[in-house]
Amino acid sequence: MQNPQAPASAPADPGFKLPGDSSAPAGQTTREADGTLSTQAPIEVAPVLGAPAADTSSRDLAIGGAVFLVLLIVYFFVRNAYVHHLVVKRVAPSTAGSAGWLLFVGLSFVSAAAVLALINASKFLTLAITAPLVAIGLVALGAALFVGRR
Repeated sequence: MQNPQAPASAPADPGFKLPGDSSAPAGQTTREADGTLSTQAPIEVAPVLGAPAADTSSRDLAIGGAVFLVLLIVYFFVRNAYVHHLVVKRVAPSTAGSAGWLLFVGLSFVSAAAVLALINASKFLTLAITAPLVAIGLVALGAALFVGRR
């Protein structure tokens, strides 16, 4: 028995197809004589080779800049505490100040590399960008420890 509310010929096609589905009915994805697809065919967009995986939005850059600014403020207080610590250890105040600024610069460069890597690793985590930042930061941190020992 048939259901009296259902139409006599219910379509078996649900009305949508997955991309690459080989069971698509004939006539929906047709090619014209010149080789172009008809308007009924879905358009597939292929990713460009070498393009970054995710584009860096201005919101991500603003958040990264704010985090970097907060880190700089924290590093300034760390610098002051390090200078005070060196002066208490009987290091000359001018030498302690130089060591403190080297510590500030070293921490700033290393954290700049880390923040850029967190913003967009596929774009900023390259040898040309990250290596100089980390190298200058580590040299400054080493110099801060060396200058602070005198």
